[in-house]
Order: sequence, then C-alpha cells, then structure tokens
Amino acid sequence: MKLLIIEDEPELLSGMLAYLRQENYTCDFATGYQEAIVKTESWDYDCIILDITLPDGSGLQVLKELKKNHKSDGVIIISARNSIDDRIHGLTLGADDYLVKPFHLSELTARVAAIIRRKMYAGNNIVSFQEIVIDTTANEVSVHDKPVELTGKEYQLLLYLIANKQKVIPKNALMAHLWIEEMGYGESFDFIYTHIKNLRKKLQQQGCKDYIKSVYGIGYKLTDK
Repeated sequence: MKLLIIEDEPELLSGMLAYLRQENYTCDFATGYQEAIVKTESWDYDCIILDITLPDGSGLQVLKELKKNHKSDGVIIISARNSIDDRIHGLTLGADDYLVKPFHLSELTARVAAIIRRKMYAGNNIVSFQEIVIDTTANEVSVHDKPVELTGKEYQLLLYLIANKQKVIPKNALMAHLWIEEMGYGESFDFIYTHIKNLRKKLQQQGCKDYIKSVYGIGYKLTDK
C-alpha cells in the first residue's frame, strides 16, 4: 500500500518513513505545501499522513484541495494542536482521523491500517479471493488453510491485486503504487515480472490455482474467469 507523509520536521519524518517502510508500506513524502500539492495531484495514495503546520502553507489547505479534486485518499492529520475545535475542524474538512503529537509510531501504523481496511476492504480484517485468505491484522496469507510465506513486496502486491480483482492493472500503475522508490530509474519492468513470478510460484506450491493473468503489452489481472 502506498502512503504519502507530509511533514517538515526532519527527525519525525525520518522516524515515520523508517517505521512504516519496515511495516512493508511504500512511502513517499513531502516537506512543504507546494511539494505536497504537486504529489497529491500527480499520484493516488491509500493514506496521507498530514501535518497541518507547514513552512510554506497550511496542511488544511492541502486537505481542501484533495476534496475539491474529488480525491478519495485516506487522510490522517497529525498535529501538536489538541483542542476539540481543531479536531472538529480537521474532521469536518474531510480528514479520516486526527492524531495528536507526540504519538507512538505503532499507534500511527494501526490507524493507517484501519483507514485502509475501511476504504478498501469494507472494514474487514480478513480479505479473500477464492482459496486465498489474507489476515491484514497479522499480515498473514494462507491457501487452503496452509500458510504462504511472502516477502513484504509480494504481500503488498497480492493485496493490491485482490483490491483490484477482475481489472487489468498496467505495469506502470503497479510501479507507481508499490515501487515508488524505483520510479525514474529507466523503463524496465523486469523486477515487476520477477515479483509476479515468485508470487505465483509460492501460491501454487500450496495448491492455489493461477489467478494472475498476464495481459500482453499492458500488465496483469487477478481473475477467476
């Protein structure tokens, strides 16, 4: 899943990036208002972590722009402001959650996961497709009740495919959603093919049918048809 962290405090930003990447999230970041606007207009994110005090503008204005552009990205406001009025204002503008600084990174991660579950999986902890079952709380995958050991990227890839089941996902969309760190390093999609190949193999080893279909010249599709 792809996150955007909008935060200008270097130490906090570094800590959030390290922790969330360790939790297998793909993370992008912006340190100011203008940079945040460019990134939110250029990409879709599963969740945006938004500081409302930025050096060149207001995070609340970023939130207003998201809603004006009909973006469906989840938003968690992070702020040192702890008044009821500030919380109500942020939530009224369309934020999904409000977290007061300082906070534990484990709590932030739990709130990010809750927003993604609510927006993408109707609030369910268990996501399934045919014989594939994913426990998003434990980050565990099973096929026919047998565990499947996946890397972080393979796990996120499978979740993304299930969230977009029956749809053709272009390779560049996969890259943008799961491998934003590799963007700009040439046009080769070989590493996507490698991850798809490994994911297929691990699922099939546990008796899963091959639901991941290659769409020549375009990308991939998870389908049982």
